[in-house]
Amino acid sequence: MWLGIDIGTGGSRALLVNSVGEVVAAHTVAHEDILMHAPLWAEQRPENWWDAAVEAIRGVLGKSGVSGAEVRGIGLSGQMHGLVILDAENQVIRPSLIWCDQRSQAQVDWVNQKVGRARVLECIANPVLTGFTLPKLLWVRDHEPALYARVRKVLLPKDYVRFRLTGEFATEVSDASGTALFDVVNRRWSYDLADAVGVDRAFLPPCFESSEISGAITAEVAALTGLRAGTPVVGGGGDQAASAVGNGIVAPGIVSCTLGTSGVVFAHMEEVAYDPEGRVHTFCHAVKGKWHVMGVTQGAGLSLQWFRNQLAPGAEYDALMAEAALAPAGSQGLYWLPYLMGERTPHLDALARGGWIGLTAKHRRADLIRSLIEGVSYSQKDCLDIVESLGVGVASVRASGGGAKSPFWRQVLADVFAKPVVTLASQEGSALGAALLAMVGTGEYSGVPEVCAAVIREEARVESGADVAAYERGHKVYQALYPALKPLYGAM
Repeated sequence: MWLGIDIGTGGSRALLVNSVGEVVAAHTVAHEDILMHAPLWAEQRPENWWDAAVEAIRGVLGKSGVSGAEVRGIGLSGQMHGLVILDAENQVIRPSLIWCDQRSQAQVDWVNQKVGRARVLECIANPVLTGFTLPKLLWVRDHEPALYARVRKVLLPKDYVRFRLTGEFATEVSDASGTALFDVVNRRWSYDLADAVGVDRAFLPPCFESSEISGAITAEVAALTGLRAGTPVVGGGGDQAASAVGNGIVAPGIVSCTLGTSGVVFAHMEEVAYDPEGRVHTFCHAVKGKWHVMGVTQGAGLSLQWFRNQLAPGAEYDALMAEAALAPAGSQGLYWLPYLMGERTPHLDALARGGWIGLTAKHRRADLIRSLIEGVSYSQKDCLDIVESLGVGVASVRASGGGAKSPFWRQVLADVFAKPVVTLASQEGSALGAALLAMVGTGEYSGVPEVCAAVIREEARVESGADVAAYERGHKVYQALYPALKPLYGAM
């Protein structure tokens, strides 16, 4: 058996798979609500991730009846970009500024001014963005200097859990790529950039390839969880790279669309290529020696979650999807801008604000819900268009994540993309990918492409339909809205 652990935004999930990649059991434990003390702020307590991970491990072992001694290896996945800072006693200094925290625009501007945008691209193959780890660290330095003076180690969310599991400080190439401190081309820390912005090199942990063994379960953790002391833990992957492994996006021409809290269009690349405008991210893949490109919609599933929590409390997501299907394609001229936490692709604008445009007295709640689905899908189409512009061929798109569970949303995606949308027999994504990486790291398979070819199967396919032309027109209107509103966002 192999164990995949995913430290997500909403919860931690533990997944057991057997030697042919079949899911034996899974257990998820919810996290505390995101702390939002001010607009654009988003924090979580790393200690809560650890408690949830321990409970998830106990839960999956209990459900399955599998003993810890039967687990041959463990892989980790997790939300990317979050800042975890530890002191000299290895204690968490403050809550983590997580991926969707957007408070650090001043720090981004400072890096670009001090280092230069062109030099930043040379160092890390990406622009510095507010969502990345470096500007969050610099925000702490600028606004909480007493706390910053205590920093001895900087970790990413899953790597904090790794430290608690193994006692080892470590990360891996796919997650490190999203820190804005990593040389993506050469797969190593960019000490040049760290030095230029005054970040101590000692803050950065050793970095592994995703399927390399990075540590082993300690005796203390074995007693706490039921795992066997000495069980190897591999590097794992950032949630998107791990999800791509779980979805088989490990060869040229295969593209995925993951609709979670954020939405991500992800494509495998054999060689490094990046958008000169920085609208999509080029990161190291969890496949050794390979890369990937991805575009990100900050508020994908978050848009629907916000609607449910604020305007339809207690509603089931399936019921909301059924209601949305009652509205016509195009939502009677209503558009949703999913910028609830600013936006990455293609705008790179932390100040962007969400909202409905085109609302009239004739619109019903069904139109509002459908426009949410369409607006997120239009944003994902922006991502897909840029990925294709980099020379990535796209015959079909593999959909995963909570949003992809909806047949209605998959049909909207197929029509907006004007491409078939495929789902897989397993929808586990990140946790499954982490487990598959552990299978490679412990020698069960020779490489990531081999394990994916052996265990991943397509299950359903949705062809684009009659609404393609309507959505092509709608997408053009959608694309015109951000430039029209951009001058107002700063004033807001």
